[in-house]
Amino acid sequence: MMRRGRLVELRADTAEKAGVDNPPFFSVCAHRRAFNMMSNAPFDITAGKPVFADPKLREIAASAGLSAAWKAAFGANGSAAASAVSGAFAVGVTTPGGKVFLAVDRFAIESLCYRIVDGQLRFARRAGELADAATPLNPQALFDYLYFHVIPSPRTVWQGVHRLPPGHCAVFENGQLDIKPYWTPEFNSNGAIAPFNELKDRFRNLLKDSVARELGHHAKAACFLSGGTDSSTVAGMIGLATGHAAATYSIGFEAAGYDEMAFARLAAKHFGTQHHEYYVTPEDLIHSIPEVAVHYDQPFGNSSAVPAYYCARMARDDGVTRILAGDGGDELFGGNSRYAKERIFGWYDKIPQALRSAVDPLFALQAVSSTPLLGKVSSYIRQAKVPMPDRMQSYNLLERLGVHTVLTPGFLRQVDTGAPQAHQRAVWPQAKADSLLDRQLAFDWRYTLAENDLPKVCGTTQLAGIEVGFPMLDAQLLAFSMQLPPAYKLKGLKLRWFFKEALRGFLPDEIITKTKQGFGLPFGVWAHQHAGLNTLARSSLRGLAGRGIVEPAFITTLLDERLAEHPGYYGEMIWILMMLEQWLQRHAPDYKCPA
Repeated sequence: MMRRGRLVELRADTAEKAGVDNPPFFSVCAHRRAFNMMSNAPFDITAGKPVFADPKLREIAASAGLSAAWKAAFGANGSAAASAVSGAFAVGVTTPGGKVFLAVDRFAIESLCYRIVDGQLRFARRAGELADAATPLNPQALFDYLYFHVIPSPRTVWQGVHRLPPGHCAVFENGQLDIKPYWTPEFNSNGAIAPFNELKDRFRNLLKDSVARELGHHAKAACFLSGGTDSSTVAGMIGLATGHAAATYSIGFEAAGYDEMAFARLAAKHFGTQHHEYYVTPEDLIHSIPEVAVHYDQPFGNSSAVPAYYCARMARDDGVTRILAGDGGDELFGGNSRYAKERIFGWYDKIPQALRSAVDPLFALQAVSSTPLLGKVSSYIRQAKVPMPDRMQSYNLLERLGVHTVLTPGFLRQVDTGAPQAHQRAVWPQAKADSLLDRQLAFDWRYTLAENDLPKVCGTTQLAGIEVGFPMLDAQLLAFSMQLPPAYKLKGLKLRWFFKEALRGFLPDEIITKTKQGFGLPFGVWAHQHAGLNTLARSSLRGLAGRGIVEPAFITTLLDERLAEHPGYYGEMIWILMMLEQWLQRHAPDYKCPA
């Protein structure tokens, strides 16, 4: 049974409704000023659920609160105070000695922003809380957004306001702020490998325990369910951890090639979950796009945020107060197709240099590269010769469409178009990894998880009014993944080999063999076909054209020609621009780029 824009409950034994709407949930200090602008007196911020390895600190946290525990940790360990702390957290505390200590967890599940004004440090959970009417937008951050579809830390959209990067801490003393990483990914996969069955049992137990920890003591055990490997695993592990079937929540789309509800239903049936579905419609997007866009404290362009919001809202209306998400499995255990692709490009480096020197000039000839079969070889050589991590941006949407075609000369004069790649080049070598694959994983922990997917889920669940937990990012599971050999993550070209083989017999075979999709949104298709959504997109992009950031001619061509030619591809750029304009309309309505 399917109804458009309506909740579909597939089990008669689903739990009773909560009866009243839950008030919006915010992490401890979110959405309040963390700094008193009038008195310059900082408030302590102790957000999230930190897990202190030191039992004395755990006792202090239980008896005197997190703020006291963090101050004791800093007193004992200085800037290394966060090194032995796991879980999701953000902390900003003023110590008895007058120093200020800031830190966020390894994946920046909880965020913290800071700004120095007149020699004083100000910090808050959200960037906008540190900006006043005189704080200008940062053009470089807007370019970063158009390049990445998010604004990677430490930059924020506000000039002079910064976000602490994942796994980093800072100490403020005598007007100086010292920022550094307290945790760096370190892969240790060179030791002896335990027998497969032993690893499998340990892995399954780690999964079950991490799910139990992330559930806590909430009355209803619930999770997102896309029908993919990770969310299906979480759904099944909830049953093992609690002895009761999970409540699962899925989103569908009536659009060919986008709806994966069949796999969600398969997982729900396999584990006997209390399953709930919602089919998002174009009308839903018209209502929710402005709401979701303005909720974030800076422009955010991940289009799956809207379906994630509807999924979280459905769970909240069903009485759920905390929901689990499966994010992280691909990035910890080698599940993204680009890992196999980069392995193929890596084969080029194994060709003897003498042979490459003889063959490369031949395939660079125009006559050869224009031949269908030989042209593919030429393309492969060109891409393989691009060093990492630059090669991963070969298909960057802004680069493909042309920076000078999309953006105005006035805007480009204010930015460094090479800054995004410089940012990635600085991050790329930081992990301690011997293999290309492990280095890619660590790279994705920063850009795919910390800067994109986790803010998407955290932001939309916060907007819906519920908590969220990420059992795949549990510290013990993370350590386990870093000890697995690269060949266990990518075996030949088989993605996440160990993860899937270890769960064979637990997960349905159809889910183990399916391709990854998630809650992908058919925005481009709908924007082309649905008059109301098309109107919203056009009005947003025309509003943006008047701000001097994007070339008006490009917007006209994008809307009138390109969208019809390839709705899925060009729809992504329309979405990115539309969400930027929707954010600007609320947070910086008068912003215009100098001509």
